[in-house]
Amino acid sequence: MRVWLLAMLENGRVTDGPLIVQSDKTLLLETAHPLSGECRRAIAAFAELERAPEHIHTYRLSPLGLWNARAAGHDAESVIDTLLRYSRFPIGHALLVDIAETMGRYGRMQLLSHPAHGLVLHATDKAVLEEVLRAPKIKPMVGARIDLETVLVHPSERGNIKQQLIRLGWPAEDLAGYVDGESHPVGLREDGWNLRSYQSEAVETFLHGGSGVVVLPCGAGKTIVGAAAVAQLQVTSLILVTNTVSAHQWRQELLTRTTLTEEEIGEYSGTRKEIRPITIATYQVLTTKRKGVYAHLELFDARDWGLVVYDEVHLLPAPVFRYTAGIQARRRLGLTATLVREDGLEDEVFSLIGPKRYDAPWKDLEKQGWIAPAQCIEVRVTMPEPERFAYATAEQDEKYRTASCTAAKLPVIRALAQQHTDERVLVIGQYLDQLAELGELLAAPVVTGATSVKERERLFQEFREGTLTRLVVSKVANFSLDLPEASVAIQVSGTFGSRQEEAQRLGRILRPKSDKRTARFYSVVTRDSVDQDFAAHRQRFLTEQGYSYEIRDAEDVLAAGPEQ
Repeated sequence: MRVWLLAMLENGRVTDGPLIVQSDKTLLLETAHPLSGECRRAIAAFAELERAPEHIHTYRLSPLGLWNARAAGHDAESVIDTLLRYSRFPIGHALLVDIAETMGRYGRMQLLSHPAHGLVLHATDKAVLEEVLRAPKIKPMVGARIDLETVLVHPSERGNIKQQLIRLGWPAEDLAGYVDGESHPVGLREDGWNLRSYQSEAVETFLHGGSGVVVLPCGAGKTIVGAAAVAQLQVTSLILVTNTVSAHQWRQELLTRTTLTEEEIGEYSGTRKEIRPITIATYQVLTTKRKGVYAHLELFDARDWGLVVYDEVHLLPAPVFRYTAGIQARRRLGLTATLVREDGLEDEVFSLIGPKRYDAPWKDLEKQGWIAPAQCIEVRVTMPEPERFAYATAEQDEKYRTASCTAAKLPVIRALAQQHTDERVLVIGQYLDQLAELGELLAAPVVTGATSVKERERLFQEFREGTLTRLVVSKVANFSLDLPEASVAIQVSGTFGSRQEEAQRLGRILRPKSDKRTARFYSVVTRDSVDQDFAAHRQRFLTEQGYSYEIRDAEDVLAAGPEQ
């Protein structure tokens, strides 16, 4: 390693590159530089975007990001070469050594299928194996020693040992392969549509890796990527989704895009328990307990599945994580708009579903016309004096609700809706009493978790057709809601500082519009309160994607009048 590293340091580099590489593992990218776009695409394979204000974007090098790159086929030499090529200043030798050594940790432990012994853990470095085998949580997962570099692993521990190894800092390269699963003929229809270039690339990259995660913006066709993967593999498939409405949308997409028939697609939800060659199940029913037992998790063993698809994989509930540890012999595809988890369990997704195989930046797809351009606006209101006193004296866990539900938001929300009378407007919030009040104020129906699936689908269809132009929705609309003509979203309250939710809510309005109009995403926020603090945290993911938030005062919105 030292020889090629020293050679690379001696090579020439761009003297006025767009990138500043700092010793704390942050990368600063100057967006106005002529090479910034080229550089951004190059470093996206291994660096995670943290902040993206107007002029300087900040990326960070993390072990998980470097291991993701290594799993995707990038080696340390190519990563370091990229940094040297675009760096404006000399890069510290210690940082480059650290990158090389971090990436070198991936693959020194390998899970293999041994012809005589079955699943084994093999080390390319005997000292690392000795270190790993002394870890208390590893010992119960392994069996007899085959030789100095290899030890038996029980097949049921394949996922669990991967979890523990990544926590020890020695992520395993899983080369043990997959069972084929039960075959089932599926093809893509060829009647007037084709996979977009990035969708084809996502499918090919996933298939090459065997298992892993595809990251695409909301509205970019993640469902189509899943359908294409099913068609390419032609195997029985279990598709896990967030709710019944999403299950129905997946069913319709499969019927539209593939040669599958109604009889070949089953639904496994609260109301139906069909197991067919292609089965769509909700996370909710899988995690329902009966007498303290997750009875429906047996669905994973109900068929010889060749593929398990996890829609909105970043939301995986703990019981599904645990069960997924035991089905590592099946191909697994995770689909999401963001791998951000507020609990920090991104490494669980890496170890149990697979590494990130494909990622398309939101702004790149916007420039190509695949998702709608969007303007993000934060409107700040001031609590009336009596509410300010109530807020000041409230217990900590009540402060957010008090600030989120201030009466000062109501006239602002009505004014915003009136300024977009010719567009379809979603009003999205967290608190049911607040949503009911807004429904009355706007003369709009309200969709919550208590709304029946049949009623939800009727209202969504009327919204799509344009007979309904205002809809008030709770967090049930955060995920997998297909309303292509929605062009305005007004967020009134949310799940504290959830960046996931912020991204998903903007995603409700990112389907390209027939008239190419810009989508508008309003967040109505109470100033000088935890509502404002949480809003700043929620917005982080979108600013990382290149969106900026314009700040407006409520008085200016009220003074603007209808139809801007």
